[in-house]
Parts: sequence; C-alpha cells; structure tokens
Amino acid sequence: MTQALQATETTKALAGVRVLDMTHVQSGPSATQLLAWLGADVVKLEAPTGDITRKQLRDIPDVDSLYFTMLNCNKRSITLNTKTPRGKEILTELIRRSDVLVENFGPGAVDRMGFTWERIQEINPRIVYASIKGFGEGPYTNFKAYEVVAQAMGGSMTSTGFEDGPPLATGAQIGDSGTGVHAVAGILAALFQRESTGRGQRVNVAMQHAVLNLCRVKLRDQQRLAHGPLAEYPNEDFGDEVPRSGNASGGGQPGWAVKCAPGGPNDYVYVIVQPVGWKPLTELIGRPELTEDADWATPEARLPKLGKMFQLIEEWTTTLPKWAVLEKLNAHNIPCGPILSTKEIIEDPSLAANEMVVEVAHPQRGSFTTVGSPLKLSDSPVDVVSSPLLGEHNEEVYVGELGLDDAELRLLKTNGVI
Repeated sequence: MTQALQATETTKALAGVRVLDMTHVQSGPSATQLLAWLGADVVKLEAPTGDITRKQLRDIPDVDSLYFTMLNCNKRSITLNTKTPRGKEILTELIRRSDVLVENFGPGAVDRMGFTWERIQEINPRIVYASIKGFGEGPYTNFKAYEVVAQAMGGSMTSTGFEDGPPLATGAQIGDSGTGVHAVAGILAALFQRESTGRGQRVNVAMQHAVLNLCRVKLRDQQRLAHGPLAEYPNEDFGDEVPRSGNASGGGQPGWAVKCAPGGPNDYVYVIVQPVGWKPLTELIGRPELTEDADWATPEARLPKLGKMFQLIEEWTTTLPKWAVLEKLNAHNIPCGPILSTKEIIEDPSLAANEMVVEVAHPQRGSFTTVGSPLKLSDSPVDVVSSPLLGEHNEEVYVGELGLDDAELRLLKTNGVI
C-alpha cells in the first residue's frame, strides 16, 4: 500500500480488508470506490489495455477521462492478462490474499477463465465473491445490460415522464451506481457473517433487481389500482397499469415542480402541499379566501383538482425568482426545494463544505472535481485520493507483496502478462 493511502486508511472502518476489484465501467467501480472510501485496500485489476472508461468521453487528450477518475478514487491499479498461464497463476495468488473479489463481467466470463465459485472457494474459503450482472437467472440472463436498459426493465421508465409522452430515463444512474450501492450492502453483510461462520460466500446483485427495489412504490400503486383510481395522482383516467404522472410524487402529500421567474430551464421550485401548509400558501399566493372555501379547505377536496391547485400556486411563483420563492415558502415551513442545475450543484458552497463536491489532485490532469462520499462515519472520515494511473502499483503489489523479483517483473511486461 502506498504511504499516502496507508496514512489515511489506518483508522478506517474497513482497514485491513483487501478487495480484488475486477470491475469496469460504472456499476462495479461505483461499489468498489465506496469500499475504498470506507477504508478497504482496493486493488483494481485491469487488462494491460486498461478499463475502457479511461479512454471514453475524454475532455483532455491522452489523459484518463473524468468517467474513469470519478469512479476509481482511492484505489490501486495493477495490470494482468488473465488469459495467459502465468497470469492465471498470479490471479490465483491475488485471490488467496484477498477478502473480497468483485466482478461485473458478462455471465460466465470468470468461470471461463477457470475461476468458478467452487475453484475460488478452494483457493480461499474465506473470500466474499460478489458479482454484478444485468439480470437474474431466466429469459433475460444473457441480455446485454446498460444503465437505461436496466431502468427500462426494472420499472423506472414506465413510471417516469408525463401521461401524454413517452417513457423517460432518469438522470440518476440507478441502474449502474444504484446497483453498486446494493452490492456494497451485500458485501458488508457477507463480511459481517464471516466473523461468525469463518467462511466467505457468493453475493449476486442484478441491475434489473436493484432498479426494481428502487421502484417499489410503483408496484405498491399497481396493486392499489385493483381497488380503484389513485386519488393522489393528477391523472384523470386510469387503466390497469400505473400511469406516468409527471412530477407528482404519488405519495400521501401532493407535490409538483412550479415555474419561477425568469423562466429558464431550471427556474422551478418543487412544492409539497401538506394540510398544515394550505393556509399560509393561500395567503402567499393572494387567495386567502380558499382557506375556508369548502371546495378547497381539506385535502380530500383538493385531491380531485391537483392540477388547478398547482396552477394557482404557479401564477404566484412565476412572478418571483426561485430563491425568493424558496425563502418565502421556508419562512412558513412549507416543504420545498429549488431545482438545482448541474452548474449550480458543482458550484454550491454548502455541498463543498460538506465534502460532497470535492477537488482532487491528479498527476496528469492537474485536478478534477468529483462527488465525495455520501457515507459519513464519525470514526472513519473519507479523504478522497486520486484515481490510479494504469498499472501504477504493479511493482508495489507484484514485487513488494507477492514477492516476485525485478527480473520477472520485467519479463512479465515483455511477454504481455502485465
């Protein structure tokens, strides 16, 4: 382990846990980055050509892309051609020395390398072997999985968008990074169980399944439809499927994104109308008579005309900038939030103060801005360290830890093993 990383890892929650990271693109790297932030020693094993995202969506020629750097902080990088006999021997030794192995190759790829779960257990009975796949066993198993494919098949796209429009993807990467978070939960549970059993286990997480877990409220509403229309939705017509309902939450308290001045693409505030907030809202929008009006006074009376209700609110909000609307609503404890653009988020001083938007030094690009750890542990603070260069830690791992000599290291490189 490098001295810089070692200094920050000694008091971390997962200090002493070695993770062999055989993941690429987003779902797997997002999981192993969280483990690294929690203090695990994450060794990213890459083919000699590197994780494909090092070269994807580059903003600076011949420098690791932001796609890669933002998903691989706090890790070490080694290269290995696992198709070669010597590569397989080295991989065997890496597995023997690891607590966790994480991979997100296509179905059966690791088995075809010669490393079935049974073989991995023989090498290291204590290892937690986590796999991220697109789908579970069944007719979808061999479908190629991508972020929006998982959204499409997990219930997200059917419930995102407006009633008269097409299904839409969400900007949140719930298929990739959302699955990564689920994988971390499974890995940590398996490590905890190992404390009592002394053995590792398989952890399987499918992207479709993770998206479905995040869309459970829509399956709730699918079942509620059997008993009649969903009053909390602004839709007028209901068939036998949950309709797309725009910005409505569909929950117990109605909400909507209302326009603000001067009318830009993100000049909106999301407002939730609780029963206790109705009276101050009517006063703010200049319609105090609606407080006592029988057609508007109760939540039950308002539910059939949610569209009209938010139209009345929007007639007021369009006269003010969103920050002024926010100030007035918060003064009356009315739940609300401004729609923050990506530019506003990356420049938000409070997010920087909370170390959720952080600046990280990088040896080639100088520095980059990334998202910090959302997991805040009082005894395990996170110091975000730059993603590794390709093969940066080959000598450190192969010579310093596996005991290979310098001559063999040179030979491995010459023969294309690393």
